[in-house]
Amino acid sequence: MHIGMVHYAAPPVVGGVELTIYHHARILTGLGHRVTVVAGQGGKFLPGVVFRQEPLAGSRSEIVLEAGRVLASGRIPDNFDTLVEQTRRALLHHLHTCDVVIGHNLFTLHKNLLLTTAVYRLAVEKVGPPWVAWHHDFAWLRPQYQPDLHPGEPWELLKRPWPNVRHVTVSEAQRQDLARLYRLPEEDIAVIPPGVDPAEFYRLNSKVRRLADQWDLRHSDCVFLLPARITRRKNIELGLQWLAEIRRQSGWDARLIVTGPPGPHNPANAAYLDSLLTMRKELGIEQAVHFVYQAGPDETPLLLDDAELGMFYQLADALLFPSRQEGFGIPVLEAGLARLPVFATDLPPFHQSAGSHAWLFPLDAPPAEVAKTIISVLQSDRAFLLRRRVLTRFTWQGIVETRILPLLTAA
Repeated sequence: MHIGMVHYAAPPVVGGVELTIYHHARILTGLGHRVTVVAGQGGKFLPGVVFRQEPLAGSRSEIVLEAGRVLASGRIPDNFDTLVEQTRRALLHHLHTCDVVIGHNLFTLHKNLLLTTAVYRLAVEKVGPPWVAWHHDFAWLRPQYQPDLHPGEPWELLKRPWPNVRHVTVSEAQRQDLARLYRLPEEDIAVIPPGVDPAEFYRLNSKVRRLADQWDLRHSDCVFLLPARITRRKNIELGLQWLAEIRRQSGWDARLIVTGPPGPHNPANAAYLDSLLTMRKELGIEQAVHFVYQAGPDETPLLLDDAELGMFYQLADALLFPSRQEGFGIPVLEAGLARLPVFATDLPPFHQSAGSHAWLFPLDAPPAEVAKTIISVLQSDRAFLLRRRVLTRFTWQGIVETRILPLLTAA
């Protein structure tokens, strides 16, 4: 699909709409679609995304500013229709090969009424690709804009629905505003929010991004981190048992990431890893327990540096630390810095490091009881619940794949 996007400005101009354009374009091109962005300000901002600078589509060119000054006074410029026709032709020149065009703000905001009128005439005449109106603000509902708005066209184009246009707002509250302004049923307006990119927000490097994608952590329900070398005193088998019980009791797609390699000082540690892989299979959690050491290209060993380990703390929801013995246990401190709840075995050093702020279990505690406590703690943790809500509903990738593409295909 070839998708057009039109706004007064585009990246690298900084702003909320510009950020939305950036992420929509990034993900759509990553999924194999063509994207052309037309804006008055901006520049080439992503490989594979075509940028067309068109002063008549912006809000800052002298022609647009002068027309805006006259319109704000309640008069229509003498050359209004000429400028609208020039804008109309420019849009068709840039966008004629598109299958659909997303227009941001221009349907309900008055920053360029030449552009608004040109798109209106294209929509009414059904000339060129279909349009999706992406609404971020509403001039007729904002007191500060009222002095610039007047009866009749083109001003009233901003307060009524146009034919042959699909409508999107970025929140339920805005959908209610638009339904009231347009006198439309709310169900005629789609709600597609902006989002976040966890990998970018956490500054993940290419190695950690690859692992997160390979293991599809984005679609998991909970990620536990076990940052330790693979040695018997780390008691990793107990962590596997805890995870299996958590998954059984909760129904969650819970994951466990073991970050370290086999310990270098005991040849038996390689056999210990083999025993863990066997236990993982017996417990039915082969797709839920991930050993970083085994995740290198072509099954080569993979090691993390300190910065990459820190990235996994950002990806995790909790620390799982079932050691049999520890001299101190630095991961407990690291989890504290990362604001992760700590679930660990009840060892004396952890009382010193965590005080009363970790959940500690006797080594012989039944895994079912441990799992029940862990689930209960997380289900009442608002930070955990908000994080999972964001990751399941508000990532740019998920929003584009599940909400935007179906809308554009149907437009």
